[in-house]
Amino acid sequence: MQHLQWFPGHMTAAMRMMEENLKAVDGVLAVLDARAAKASVNAKLENLFKDKKVLYVLNKCDLISPEDARKTVKRLKEEGKVAVAVCATDKRTVDMLYDGIFGLLKEKTARYRAKGIARPLRVMVAGIPNTGKSTIINAIVGGKKAVTGDKAGVTRGKQWVRIKELELLDTPGTMPPAFENQTYARHLAYIGSMNDANIDVAELAFEFISEIKETYPDALKRKYGLSDATLPANEIMDEICARRGFLLKGGELDYERCGKAVLDDFRKGRIGLIKLD
Repeated sequence: MQHLQWFPGHMTAAMRMMEENLKAVDGVLAVLDARAAKASVNAKLENLFKDKKVLYVLNKCDLISPEDARKTVKRLKEEGKVAVAVCATDKRTVDMLYDGIFGLLKEKTARYRAKGIARPLRVMVAGIPNTGKSTIINAIVGGKKAVTGDKAGVTRGKQWVRIKELELLDTPGTMPPAFENQTYARHLAYIGSMNDANIDVAELAFEFISEIKETYPDALKRKYGLSDATLPANEIMDEICARRGFLLKGGELDYERCGKAVLDDFRKGRIGLIKLD
């Protein structure tokens, strides 16, 4: 089992930049991936934001069941967090984000009004890479103002995005400097929060299948037409390779292509509604 770790140099600079800009913001949107909500809480960032009002945004809720989304929000609230479940690409959830921000910072808004200060609320948007921070910003402002992408590390510097009532600070995705919990590290790798170029994707897909066949065997069987989803993970990978025609010269199974395909299927929701933690 490979040991997963990813903390490139730009993340150190990003942490420093966020710390320097904290005094300028009224609150924080901490964006989590609904499929791996526990794994996508960065303790380093939580410590950084401890003196700020934080709204936890459970994003990509279209990739898990509504019941799992409700349970996760309930757990976050039981931990004393303010949380809202959304899908940033669904316009119906934008109002929830808007209400969440202004509800979180209503006391700050009231103080500004009492002092005769007329300026937008300033909110930092932060989180693990590839949780959809920039997409959240674009949903709120109603246009493509922040750079987005479907892989880790798209945003490298800070971007201020302004609308009348809000100024949103888009920040680079930031990982913990070290992972003590390798299960969480794997979950982040599954959802694409780590750079695939630094990972053995065939082994990662094997680990994914090993986990999912225990929790979502029917989804795995249905997606790949498996004869038996209770087989060992290596036999399931062999069957997927054969069924998809992932072969090298000489008929040898191409585990790398298979691994990339399986992870892509999961990340795009093609296997089913899957919650990892």
